[in-house]
Amino acid sequence: MQTHQAKRVEITIEAIMQSRLTDALKKAGVTGFTVLPVLGGSGRSGAWTRSGEIGRAAGMVQVICIIRPERLNGLLDAAFAVVEKHIGVVSVVDCEVLRAERF
Repeated sequence: MQTHQAKRVEITIEAIMQSRLTDALKKAGVTGFTVLPVLGGSGRSGAWTRSGEIGRAAGMVQVICIIRPERLNGLLDAAFAVVEKHIGVVSVVDCEVLRAERF
């Protein structure tokens, strides 16, 4: 089966910023993404968990996009405009997809 090169972008950000991020991605022409809850983790500020938190503001989400390599810079510009002022991590990895026409 033939595969095609793509980029997988994972953006972890405060849940309260989710709609601002996804709106920015849509404005940049990103047509598909997946949003997942983040249950916990550890970073510069130490370990944290979502359990026991009240409300949406204290949690984190991860927005995952798979795009063609030539569209990466536009997505990163849009994402960084939101993430740079808030808690967040952006990572990019190479991946391969089976149906390139969907990305």
